[in-house]
Amino acid sequence: MGRNQVRIIGGSWRSRLISFPPRIDLRPTPDRARETLFNWLGQDLSGKTCLDLFAGSGALGFEAASRGAKRVVMVERDPAAFRALRANAAALDAGAVELKRSDALEFLRADDGFYDVVFLDPPFRADYLSRVLPALIARLAGGAMVHIEAPRALALSPQWTVWRSGRAGAVTYQLLKWTGHES
Repeated sequence: MGRNQVRIIGGSWRSRLISFPPRIDLRPTPDRARETLFNWLGQDLSGKTCLDLFAGSGALGFEAASRGAKRVVMVERDPAAFRALRANAAALDAGAVELKRSDALEFLRADDGFYDVVFLDPPFRADYLSRVLPALIARLAGGAMVHIEAPRALALSPQWTVWRSGRAGAVTYQLLKWTGHES
């Protein structure tokens, strides 16, 4: 496996490699963290609609598609990372994957879809999560799960329930559920 490659760990594309450009803020989710996340979500995502809002390498979005997600929207604003996502989607013949070249907040303002599973792994040096989480709420399907990666656990409003959490190296990951729709 090359320096700028990551292996899909489960599903129909198990062991396939995807490539990504060298970028300071592009950190693919480590294998162990992805394995844990998809154990929490269930190995089969058939019928689910997923959003990978800061797609980067595409590791989370392609992993979801590999595990049967009906639709995976991958959003990336970096031109080189977007080109790599497009090349990987073509190589995998990823029909369920839709690629959008956009800023995350602009995408959320313009989008009208609803998502069952959302992956948020923004650049750590930018303060995206505090702005993205409130904008994301209107795009969540009932019972949706939101996976967040950050340098530390987030302080969240009471309407967010931390369903599971873990740590891998310098990354804290949390699987959240929005309960605000229930009240």
